[in-house]
Amino acid sequence: MPRFDVLTLFPAYFEALRTQGICRRAFDSGVVELHTWNPRDHAEGAHRTVDDRPYGGGPGMVMLAQPLQRTLHAAQQARMRAGRGPAPVWLFSPAGQPLRQDMVRSIAASPGALLVCGRYEGVDQRFIDRHVDAEISLGDFVLSGGEIPAMALIDAVARLQPGVLGDALSAQQDSFSDGLLDCPHYTRPPLFDGLPVPPVLLGGDHARVARWRRDRMLELSWRRRPELVEALQRAGRLDADDLRLLDALRLASQP
Repeated sequence: MPRFDVLTLFPAYFEALRTQGICRRAFDSGVVELHTWNPRDHAEGAHRTVDDRPYGGGPGMVMLAQPLQRTLHAAQQARMRAGRGPAPVWLFSPAGQPLRQDMVRSIAASPGALLVCGRYEGVDQRFIDRHVDAEISLGDFVLSGGEIPAMALIDAVARLQPGVLGDALSAQQDSFSDGLLDCPHYTRPPLFDGLPVPPVLLGGDHARVARWRRDRMLELSWRRRPELVEALQRAGRLDADDLRLLDALRLASQP
């Protein structure tokens, strides 16, 4: 059962996870634990200061190492008292490795992690050097802080826990679960605004439906994320039907 201890200046962000949607089901059932830790509670002075101007000048403020370190120690001690043991420490940062589904699956089967949500211009590098085991990024863009990436990771992990989704097959059919983007989906009515549902989905032939979905996954991935298809091909995970479709797509794309 994963437990996440989140260091954040804005713990209220995480109330939505506890009270809404799929994540609420995970927390209510106890298959995921979430605890938030505010560095201001471990800061000194009347103003509980957690940031200061950067050495060398420049705009913005930098999060102080001392309050973060004290907060981290408090969170790790709480885990130990709960019998969970120390956790790896991850910082959300544009400089981190991209979060991917295989990483999410690994985290979902682990005891969890301690997540550090940076703010302002960043975190004092000495805290990172001393305590952070890995840096994680959602992509090549910048957010105001690490709270949204932390929520995204927790949501992605929660939906993989047993009993959280209404149908266990839902997670198996997600994008990236088998290395490809997901196929298009349709529901009632069979004709909407002049657009029909593909006839194969209405015929009841499960083998044909499975093949159609696989073909659409391959086609969408080949057009939008070709590196995914290339990785599967290098790993020998494409069958003869897959390769025939890809040959046809490449041929049709030639001028």
